[in-house]
Amino acid sequence: MADTVWVLGDQLNRRIGALGGIEPGDATVLLVESGAKLAGARHRQRTHLVVTAMRRFAAELAEAGFDVDLRSAPTLADGLRDHRRAHEPSQVRATEPNSHAARTLMAREGVATVRSDQFLCHPSEFAGWADGRAGRRLRMEDFYRWQRTRLGYLMDGDEPAGGRWNFDTENRRPPPKHANPWPDPVRSRLDEVDRSVLAEIGPAGFGADPVGWWPTSRRQALARLRHAIEVVLPMFGPHEDVIVERSWHVAHTLLSPALNIGLLLPDEVAEAAEVAYREGRVPIASAEGFIRQIIGWREYVWGTYWREMPGYGERNALGAHAPLPAAFTDPSATEMRCVSHAAEGLHDRGWLHHIQRLMVFANLSTLAGVEPKAVVRWMTDSFVDGDEWVMLPNLIGMGLHADGGQMATKPYVSGGRYLDRMTDHCGSCRYDPTKRAGDDACPYTSLYWDFLDRHRARFAKNARMAQAVRGIDRISDLPAVKARARDVRRGLADGTI
Repeated sequence: MADTVWVLGDQLNRRIGALGGIEPGDATVLLVESGAKLAGARHRQRTHLVVTAMRRFAAELAEAGFDVDLRSAPTLADGLRDHRRAHEPSQVRATEPNSHAARTLMAREGVATVRSDQFLCHPSEFAGWADGRAGRRLRMEDFYRWQRTRLGYLMDGDEPAGGRWNFDTENRRPPPKHANPWPDPVRSRLDEVDRSVLAEIGPAGFGADPVGWWPTSRRQALARLRHAIEVVLPMFGPHEDVIVERSWHVAHTLLSPALNIGLLLPDEVAEAAEVAYREGRVPIASAEGFIRQIIGWREYVWGTYWREMPGYGERNALGAHAPLPAAFTDPSATEMRCVSHAAEGLHDRGWLHHIQRLMVFANLSTLAGVEPKAVVRWMTDSFVDGDEWVMLPNLIGMGLHADGGQMATKPYVSGGRYLDRMTDHCGSCRYDPTKRAGDDACPYTSLYWDFLDRHRARFAKNARMAQAVRGIDRISDLPAVKARARDVRRGLADGTI
């Protein structure tokens, strides 16, 4: 009887955990395709990505000489039990899963787990850093600097490369008026494996079929990494926060789907960016901003997820209970150009960059008081990189302020003026970002002032919000603004705004 190493669909790399160091003949490798996932109400490109990548990884392992058991079952637990009956392994072990539910499953089914090295900061290391703060507030910037120091990225001895830890102020330029300088992403042709998986996705799956943007093999992922470092990263920084209708990707690397399922690992991505900077091929502001996302924010979100689970998804500090806006799933259900454009992009690609997620969808949800669990569920199901460990902290802790400020010191909310400055939507939208009352007032602007008024007591003493809260007293037409906000909330729910 041989041992079994169980590999989950977001751990598809021979370097990770229990599979690291294993050679052909050492163990049987088990991968389970969950029928519940194939039949589930998720974006078709998300389901396609995971299942196709699993099949390709299984084929790569078999070609390398491994004994592979790739099986379909109604659930992961059913697949494990079927494997045990068929193979009678002496032991089943796995890398620590990336979700709380999967770790609970492993414990219940008697699967031994091996410490995960899929991230650069293990949850136990994050807990040690957090506990060592001695009552001080946890800040991502502090964590990021700790990561830089201990991992050595962009360090010149004990000092940060370029003399500064953070170049974010150089990465917030508004979009160019007409230019479209951003290179097209790499695409792969779909083959029989792709088409087979797409044919098996159930009718509850939604969104457009993939056209090759998202890599489903290690080889494809490495091609995306090379393109990202050589072509995209040199121009990444200045416009990383802009939204333009002429480019859905601008200068984002599009590597998150591959990173989240293990086709790429964070150390190789960060190291490639560092080498490009050291060789003079990428400016420091772009290299630092990108590496901050990889070793800073991404790892901070990962650590926060495990520090706060279980129960983090139940937080609702602002008492938000409104339904999900109709336009989030139907782009035709709104005249708000920024929202309809984002919803169209999500339908077509299952992906939006972070500013669309944060300042279009999450901002509107916070201002309108949408139920956090509804937003989390929708985003997790709708995004090609929508893993729970990403979505819960990014939404509960940052985007929706549902944890009451534990993760982020202020809610990330704004009126229409921010969107007018950082996007090219407002010129073709029927709503005016400078108006807060009236039928043509931008819903973001109306909701923003109403939000501050409704939560005045909570944010009046917040150092980053106090000035905005004081601004309410200078609004002479506040009753009209609040009436407009009520109309907006109704219109968002029924798709008439």
